Amino acid sequence: MLKVSRLHQLHWGAGALWAQLEPLLPGLTVEVVARCGSTNTELLERLRSTAPGRNIDSGQDARPSGRRLVDSTPRLLIAEHQTSGRGRMGRVWRSSPGASLTFSLALPLASAHGSGLSLAVGVALAQALQPSPSASKLTIGLKWPNDLWLVHSDWRSTLTSHGSVGGRKLGGVLIETLAVGGQRFAVVGIGLNVTPLPGRMTAELRQGVACLQELDPDANGPAVLGRIALPVLQALQSFERDGFSAFAPDYAARDVLLDQKVTTTQAGVPHGIARGVTAPGTLLVETTDGLHAINSGDVSVRLDTVPDATAAMLR
Repeated sequence: MLKVSRLHQLHWGAGALWAQLEPLLPGLTVEVVARCGSTNTELLERLRSTAPGRNIDSGQDARPSGRRLVDSTPRLLIAEHQTSGRGRMGRVWRSSPGASLTFSLALPLASAHGSGLSLAVGVALAQALQPSPSASKLTIGLKWPNDLWLVHSDWRSTLTSHGSVGGRKLGGVLIETLAVGGQRFAVVGIGLNVTPLPGRMTAELRQGVACLQELDPDANGPAVLGRIALPVLQALQSFERDGFSAFAPDYAARDVLLDQKVTTTQAGVPHGIARGVTAPGTLLVETTDGLHAINSGDVSVRLDTVPDATAAMLR
């Protein structure tokens, strides 16, 4: 089923998206809205709050009516402008109309726990968006647990003495789960910077931000979505069958934290060296007293310097 609000500004090719995805997700609805607070929040609220026979008035965000208490129909919700986008740990995802691609996919997914799923989605996105190596001096790296960075193609060989890969944030993944009527649903939100942020944004906000037009000058939201929707869905279903192991080698090749100095907010692990991820996708950080597992739900990890004494012991 297709649903497009009358206020949309771009041609999203919703019919082609539906035809591409529906064979893998029977009953899929593709919905395009002009404006939405947060596509993840919207889909989660629909799952939580719709009751039998309850009608929801159609409006600017084109909500459906008469949904059942338990609606297992997969749904792809695309917002041309997210006004209250969310990132991990309650952070705000800032976007400007037309400059970002923001969408969420809700679907039943039995195995959606742990950080491994966001890493698998990140791998799928990077592979789908990456031009051929000869076409660009830039490449897409992955920062645990849910960020895509734009880095120089030779970033591993040109690290600075401060452990910085010199990358800028290109996008992010936010995965939330909800148990409804005996099923577990995953709501997979993706935000990508497509064009440069407009001049009215502060220099502080623009600093450290990358966009897809640096890789492909012709990139636009609908075209990018057409490239990534199927690979993302295939990654989700592959993860459900086989877990993170199938994605681990490709993730390691793009891991911008690997063997770099990091700071974390986890108690007892203020500084260390990132040593890759485990089979479930948990980050390993080495300190002077050994390896520590960092879970995605409650910490923030940043590339940073570590005290010289600690660094020397970790070499």
